[in-house]
Amino acid sequence: MAGEALLGAAFGVLLDRLASKEFINFFRGRKHDEKLLIKKLKLKLLGLNKLLNDAEDKQFTDRAVKEWLDELKGAVYDAEDLVDEIATQALRCKVEAEYQSGSNQVQSLISSFTKLFDDEIESKLKGMIDVLEEFTEQKDVLGLGEVDGRNWSQTRLEDAKPCSTSENVRHFSYVRRYFDGVDKLKVIKDAKCLRTFLRIEHGYGIEVWLHKQELDEIISRMPRLRLLTLSRYCVKELPYSIGKLIHLRFLDLSYSHITQLPESVCTLYNLETLLLSNCRSLTTLPVDLEKLISLHRLDLSETSLKEMPVNISRLKDLQRLTAFVVGNYSGSGINGLKELNSLGGAITISGLENVTSGDDASEAKLKEKKQLESLTLEWGSTAEDSQKERDILENLEPPTNLKLLEIRNYGGTKFPTWLGDQPFGNMVSLTLEKCENCFSLPPLGQMPSLRTLTIKDCPKIESFPEGGLPSSLTDLSIKKCKKMKSLPEHMHTLLPSLESLYLFDCPEIESFPEGGLPSSLTRLDIGNCEKLKSLPEQMHTLLPSLESLQLLTCPEIESFPEGGLPSSLTCLDIKNCEKLKSLPEQMHTLLPSLESLQLLTCPEIESFPEGGLPSSLTRLDIKNCEKLKSLPEQMHTLLPSLESLQLLTCPEIESFPEGGLPSSLTRLDIGNCEKLKSLPEQMHTLLLSLESLRLYDCPEIESFPEGGLPSSLTHLEMNCEKLKSLPEQMHTLLPSLESLQLLTCSEIEFFPEGGLPSSLTDLYIWNCKKLVGGRRDWGLQALPSLTRLTMMGEFEDVLESFPEEGLLPPTLTDLSFGEMPDLKSLNGRGLQPLVSLKTMVFSKCPQLQSLSVERLPTSLSELHFWMCPLLVPRCRREEGEDWHKIAHIPNIYIDGRRSSKSIHDMWPGET
Repeated sequence: MAGEALLGAAFGVLLDRLASKEFINFFRGRKHDEKLLIKKLKLKLLGLNKLLNDAEDKQFTDRAVKEWLDELKGAVYDAEDLVDEIATQALRCKVEAEYQSGSNQVQSLISSFTKLFDDEIESKLKGMIDVLEEFTEQKDVLGLGEVDGRNWSQTRLEDAKPCSTSENVRHFSYVRRYFDGVDKLKVIKDAKCLRTFLRIEHGYGIEVWLHKQELDEIISRMPRLRLLTLSRYCVKELPYSIGKLIHLRFLDLSYSHITQLPESVCTLYNLETLLLSNCRSLTTLPVDLEKLISLHRLDLSETSLKEMPVNISRLKDLQRLTAFVVGNYSGSGINGLKELNSLGGAITISGLENVTSGDDASEAKLKEKKQLESLTLEWGSTAEDSQKERDILENLEPPTNLKLLEIRNYGGTKFPTWLGDQPFGNMVSLTLEKCENCFSLPPLGQMPSLRTLTIKDCPKIESFPEGGLPSSLTDLSIKKCKKMKSLPEHMHTLLPSLESLYLFDCPEIESFPEGGLPSSLTRLDIGNCEKLKSLPEQMHTLLPSLESLQLLTCPEIESFPEGGLPSSLTCLDIKNCEKLKSLPEQMHTLLPSLESLQLLTCPEIESFPEGGLPSSLTRLDIKNCEKLKSLPEQMHTLLPSLESLQLLTCPEIESFPEGGLPSSLTRLDIGNCEKLKSLPEQMHTLLLSLESLRLYDCPEIESFPEGGLPSSLTHLEMNCEKLKSLPEQMHTLLPSLESLQLLTCSEIEFFPEGGLPSSLTDLYIWNCKKLVGGRRDWGLQALPSLTRLTMMGEFEDVLESFPEEGLLPPTLTDLSFGEMPDLKSLNGRGLQPLVSLKTMVFSKCPQLQSLSVERLPTSLSELHFWMCPLLVPRCRREEGEDWHKIAHIPNIYIDGRRSSKSIHDMWPGET
């Protein structure tokens, strides 16, 4: 919760509001008494504002003055709410006058409402003036005088501590963490003055379930909200009462499950920002959205909207609209953009297949929207009339100051003339995607600032424009251009700034241009170019800046160029090159900067080059190299910087090199090496930096090396059916081990004598039948750091009741178990000591009949159970026989669906 706000700033906002044009106009022509009251209110506020400087100085030594300031703050906020309420009524009248019909009945209703409002406001104004008068009268008693010379915005209140009670809290924010349920909101259940409700992301994208009735309760308690953030809440529906938040300026529903907004949202006349991005279930917007006349920002990116509301063009103050969907019904057409000339930033216009003609497209008047920076034009279906599509795109000419342009799924045969004729001097990025009928690219000479050009899925384009590409280009990406036959001629001189080149799925390209590629290139990615036979000649000298080279699925490349690769290379990634027979010769000396080497699915490579690999290497990944027989010789001394080694699916490798592996290694993954018989000898002394070891599907490995594993190990994962035991004395020899995962280790029956390391925090056991059978001897109570335990696997005839008394330590926060066909009951005595348990998950226990305990641990925040059919009816909300045993848990999920807590569960004692 935030501390005290700047009182002077609140005064400033309030006085500005009283002096605003809209506020003054609202009282023009109204009753004399009302105008007189507003004048008195303004004078009282001006007088009190002048006392603030003196009060601020005296509050440090005079407790009475400090209390006076605290109480004054509440009164000023109340006054601001009152003025805001009046200003909202002014907006309401403006909207109703503009949008309602002129029938006598409607006018009569408005007139009646206005009279009731006037009477109520007059009473509130008198009361507020009386309150402020009391503060003024106390100035002499407190010895306060007017002090000039300081700006009101510098006034502050001392003591930024939160209030002792939540009733007067005005700003609430919290960081969402795991295990937090809606119960966390209890802290603000009495915060009737709350103005901001802000959830801050922790970085994990965690979702919080919040049901409609829970949200309705929040809204009814906090009518003064100005900022409401429900981002990443699992909210499917907003209550109609959202319309009561008349002061609301900012509403964030992004990444929620909302399917539609209630029409009452359209009465939030003060709303300036509405964020709906990534609400993928949202298909429609309210019909009367046009009434949100204060709206400046509307984020609709990544939603499932089918069309825009009728008359959206009336939102003339809209400055940011991220998405506009052209509908196929009258009133939701592209002409809705006509009057929105204040739009800036980025906008995606989709549904262009619903535009009827070029004349219809011209109604959008995109060229007049001078503040636009990024524009995406997108069709949703294949064109039936390519000429119509050409006319439409021709009439969607954007302003020439545009910086980014994307055209997607365009069905015309040519690009518009404006793309080549108009001077787009600020354009830095151009994307042409799925333009399946276009035969040629537009001339790009009018884009002198263009840095990024992406051409994707344009199957009929064969070449680049005759005028070439802008010399400013730094990134060029060509993907899925089936007929593209060559790269631009003389690109080595004409593109002096090119840094990245991506060439994917271009099966007709056989070679690189004569002269090669630009010397400025730092990254070259080539993939699925079936006819490409070789890399550029002399690239070792002509590409002196190249740092990253990726070669993916190029079946005709058999070798590297004579002379090898550039010495500047730091990353080399080779995948699915079936005919490649060897790595570059002398790479251990010619590639002195190479740090990462990935060699995947290169079946013809049998060995590493003579001399080995560069000593600078830190990462080496080898996978699916069927003929590779050994790792580089002397790698323990020749690769002193190697930190990560992955050796996967290399069936011919039988052992590690003599001398073992580099001592710098921190990660070692070995999998599916059928002939590998053992881990490196003496690894407990030679690999003192090793932190992670993963060993799986190595059927010939039966035991660990004599001496065990390195003491530095923090993560150990094994999946080897013939492995008979864990390392001896691991409880003392692996003092840093935190995570142990055992998967399908069918022959392991016991943990080693002495048990597991006391440092262990996470234990995962899957399909280890014999080991689970001896669980009573695990000694988990001796593991003071263990917080997560997972047991999965089909343990037939092993488990009927779980967990046994004394099996699990009280330190557990996460417990998961499942795939236990014979499990019939939970053991209450085994669960009750788990006083720290936050999450419990059990699944695929078809005979689990009941929760035999009186109550699951009170510390639980989440309970999940899946595919436990006998348990579902017993845990049904309010009705099930076992419901009382889990009713205290905030988040309960049955087969993936949340069972909501009621309002009375959330805030007990309320009516």
